[in-house]
Amino acid sequence: MPELTAFEGDLEPDEDYEGARFADATFDEAAAGGCHFLDCSFVSVSFSGGRLRKSRFTDVTLRDTRFVATDLAETGWQDTTLAGCVLAGVQAFSAALRRVTFRDGKLDSVNFRNAVLTDVAFEDCVLRDADFASATLLRVSFAGCTLTGADFTKATCTEVDLRGAQLGITGGYESLRGVTIDSVQLVTLAPYLARHLGIVVDG
Repeated sequence: MPELTAFEGDLEPDEDYEGARFADATFDEAAAGGCHFLDCSFVSVSFSGGRLRKSRFTDVTLRDTRFVATDLAETGWQDTTLAGCVLAGVQAFSAALRRVTFRDGKLDSVNFRNAVLTDVAFEDCVLRDADFASATLLRVSFAGCTLTGADFTKATCTEVDLRGAQLGITGGYESLRGVTIDSVQLVTLAPYLARHLGIVVDG
């Protein structure tokens, strides 16, 4: 990758940003929908509010970056890594993620409804109240993650690997058909699966 150029100023909608390095910057209420970030890096950047709807992130690395109450709906993410990042109150419905890695991050109340996640890895992340309802998950893994209040209602899961995660699932047990779990997780999930299937455990 060629040397990146430091970016200064404000983001504008429908712009192409190629080879830019965003560092130690704060974007409050950014209006940057429809942008394309290609071969860019974000380091210690903060987005508060704002709208990045329909923007695309291709070959991008994000480290120690925060998205708080940011509109990321209908965004596209490809060959991108988010390390040590925080997403809180983020709208990411109908987003498309392909070959994306979330590592050592925190995702709090992120709306992934109707999103399509392909070859996505969550590694050692904390996901609280993540909403995957009606999402499509293909080859998605959650190694070392903690899920609390996760909703998989009407999600489509194919080759999803939940092994090594602490599972707190509030809805969508029927969508777990075909996922891979370990024996410890099975013991944890058994009472909820039994209740969902109407099985009475007595004695």
